[in-house]
Amino acid sequence: MDAAPASRSPPLTKTVAKVAKVYHPRTWKEKGLWWTAGLFLTTYLVIVIILGIVWSRSPGQFDVRDHALTLVGGAPENLVTGTMTTAAAIGIAQTLLEKPGGYLSNDIFPPGVYLDNIPNWEFGALTELRDLTRAMRNEFSRAQTQSAEDPDLQIAEPKFNFDSQSWILPTTESQYRDGIKALKSYLERLYDERDDDGQFYARADNLTTYLGVVANRLGSHAQLLSQATGQAHLDIALAGEPSAVQSTPVPEEQVTKTPWLEIDDVFFEARGYTWALLHSLKAIEIDFASILDDKNATVSLQQIIRELENTQKTIWSPLILNGTGFGPMANHSLIMASYISRANSAIIDLRNLLVRG
Repeated sequence: MDAAPASRSPPLTKTVAKVAKVYHPRTWKEKGLWWTAGLFLTTYLVIVIILGIVWSRSPGQFDVRDHALTLVGGAPENLVTGTMTTAAAIGIAQTLLEKPGGYLSNDIFPPGVYLDNIPNWEFGALTELRDLTRAMRNEFSRAQTQSAEDPDLQIAEPKFNFDSQSWILPTTESQYRDGIKALKSYLERLYDERDDDGQFYARADNLTTYLGVVANRLGSHAQLLSQATGQAHLDIALAGEPSAVQSTPVPEEQVTKTPWLEIDDVFFEARGYTWALLHSLKAIEIDFASILDDKNATVSLQQIIRELENTQKTIWSPLILNGTGFGPMANHSLIMASYISRANSAIIDLRNLLVRG
């Protein structure tokens, strides 16, 4: 069989030469490709910067009652005990996934990859969502400690505890959507009179246990925020218990200070947590109304909600400032710590009211 003529397939060297000529800088300059590439790059950078600014805005609040009414088909008679708290959990999760830019903590491309304020905000909100769904699974949906777990909450709670930064196989978003689906299934069973296996028990002991977790979270955030300017504090870990011991010894006095590059991270994580907690407590105010009225504690919860609303005020500065305590420049961390500390103190008082009456 005769070989094919050489002219049908040009030699490899000629092909490489032609490709090299096309991509040679001189060819680009002659054909205006440098200008085109520069315009494309500039446009891309402008779009990325604008998206970064838009996506860096903290989400606003949503009305818990209106959201619950939408989820139950618009029928007020379906707003039974527990629907508000469940709707708040669903709303928090949906906001994480559906806010401008979507869920950013696992982004690997610009602008999400270089944003850090909103990912920290997301982690703070996610922490409260995890605490709330854990309380729903272990406390609110069970009549006694020996009661069986709700099957939907048994699915939802671990879904929201999935790795918050997984971007592939499976993605974080897919796991959280499964958690939302399970919460919606639980919600439907709550108000479906034909199915009595979906329950939410609004009791003082259940609420007290949940508020104990909230108090610990708020105390931690207040402490971390206060360390923005540096703190010297004494070791009081074993105070009040002469026989108490700890694993390793620590100095009697320590100085702690948040690194400069982490100050805004701590601030936005606290802002995200208090945003989610604000919705949870507004829902609890409705679902636990009879308990709160009986303990004369409704006003106490309303005051906590008011303090948390202060943490969501508009930030007029483009940066989180870290001025000294009594200096000429504001310190946003200390202001946030003040609001959170007052809310935490009120939470402790509210727990005492629920226990003692």
